[in-house]
Amino acid sequence: MYKRLGDYIRSVSNKNTDLEVERLLGVNIDNEFMPSIANVSRDSLVKYKLIEKNQFAANLMHVGRDEKVPIALYDDEERAIVSPAYKVFEVKDESVLYPEYLMIEFQRPELDRQAWFFCDSSVRGGLNWDRFCDLEIPIPSIEKQKKYVDIYRGLQKNQKAYESSLDDLQLICDTYLQDLINRNKLKPLGDFIHQCDLRNSDKEITNLKGVSTEKKLIESKANTTGVDFSSYKILKPEQFVYVSDTSRRGDKIALAMNHGEPCIVSSIYTVFEVTDPQKLIPEFLYLFLQREEFDRYARFHSWGSARETFDWEEMCRVKIPVPPIEVQEAIVTIYNSVKDRKGINKKLKEIVKPLCPVLMKGVMEELEGKETELV
Repeated sequence: MYKRLGDYIRSVSNKNTDLEVERLLGVNIDNEFMPSIANVSRDSLVKYKLIEKNQFAANLMHVGRDEKVPIALYDDEERAIVSPAYKVFEVKDESVLYPEYLMIEFQRPELDRQAWFFCDSSVRGGLNWDRFCDLEIPIPSIEKQKKYVDIYRGLQKNQKAYESSLDDLQLICDTYLQDLINRNKLKPLGDFIHQCDLRNSDKEITNLKGVSTEKKLIESKANTTGVDFSSYKILKPEQFVYVSDTSRRGDKIALAMNHGEPCIVSSIYTVFEVTDPQKLIPEFLYLFLQREEFDRYARFHSWGSARETFDWEEMCRVKIPVPPIEVQEAIVTIYNSVKDRKGINKKLKEIVKPLCPVLMKGVMEELEGKETELV
C-alpha cells in the first residue's frame, strides 16, 4: 500500500547564475511560501536555487527541533529563488504521482512524525535527503489522486474567493475613511477626549492586560507574583489606553480600545475616553487611530533624547474628522462587518487545512480495502 517517496521524486538544483530572478522566498512551518526576511546583497543571489511551477522546496535542516517538515509546492508561473540550504525537488512522472496530491500528503501530521523519527542526532535534528526519500506514502491511481485534489482545490477556491471579497471591502472602507479626512474640517482631538486615572485601590480587578502595536489588548507578560495591583489603572469598556514610549516599538504606537470587560493596565500607561459619544463615537475614533498614518504621525511628533515619547499634549493636538454622527455610525457598522468576516475567513482557513489528513485517511482506507480483497 505504501510506496517509497524517493522512487517518485528527483532533486533539482538550478542556481540563479545569471541573476535574472530576484524574488526570494522562504518556507514556513505552515507549508506556505513567504517573502524571505534574509538581508542579502544582489550579488549573493547567484548562490540561490531557482524554483519553478510544480516544484517543491523543503527545509530539512531542523525537522527534529520543530517536529515538522516545512515543505511547499510552488504554483506561480513566474520563477522565484530559495535558500541554497533548501532542497528543491519535483515529481518524476506526473502521470503516476500528481504534485498537488503529494502536497496534500505532506500536510499530514503522520508524515511529520515519520520524518521526525528519521532525523539525525544533531542539535537541530536534520533530515538528510536519502532519509527523506525513504519516507513512505500511499499512492492510489492517478484518477483517485485527482479526485481528492479536486475536492481540496474546490474548498481552497471558495476560501480564497471569500478572502478576496474581504480585501475589496476593506479597501472600500479605508478609501471612504480617507475621503472623510480630505473633505471634512479637521478638529483637535483634545476637544473630544479627556484623561482617566481611576486606580484599582480596592484590588477587585486582577485581569491585567498589556498593549500591542497591533492596536489590541494582550495578556500581560509581566511576572505578577506578589504584585500589589492597587496602583494599577482601571480600563473600562470603550476606554482607550496607549504607551507613550514610541522609540522602541518599530515606529508604531502601542494603543488599544477596550471592547470587553473592565481590566487593569500599568500605571505608566495613559488611559483616556471620549467625553461625549453623541459627538464622537469611540469606535469611529478607534478606526482613525488604527491607521498607519497615525503611527507615522505619532512617531514624528515624539520627543526626547534616549527615549522618545508621544505625550498627552501631543495626542490632544491630533487633528481628526468629525462627520455627522449618522455617518460615523454607518462606517463603524461597515468596519464591524469586515471584522466579523475576517473572523469567518480565519475559521475557514483553519477548517480547510486540517481536511488534508481526512482526505488522506479516505485514500488509505480505500487502498486497505483493495488489499483485503486481494487476500
